[in-house]
Amino acid sequence: MGKLMNILPVSDLRRDAAKVLKKLRDNKEPIIITQRGRAAAVIIGVEAYEKSEHDKEILRLLAKGDREIEIGEGYDLDTVLAEADLILSQDPS
Repeated sequence: MGKLMNILPVSDLRRDAAKVLKKLRDNKEPIIITQRGRAAAVIIGVEAYEKSEHDKEILRLLAKGDREIEIGEGYDLDTVLAEADLILSQDPS
């Protein structure tokens, strides 16, 4: 994560949740919520969450592909690209 994170005590979140949510939308950076001086939770915006889930799914599919290749069930890149070219050439639009 490299850069300094936004850190906020849970009492500040309780006191002015709307302000915290606005800050989250404006900055688009996660906010670490602390309780009794220790990190307790991380709040991220919906866009960041959706991107994270999308990225996680891509990584899951790549890992699945790697496992398939290791056991000889995968396809080599030339085969995949040739099939993609065939599909694109048949596209009616």
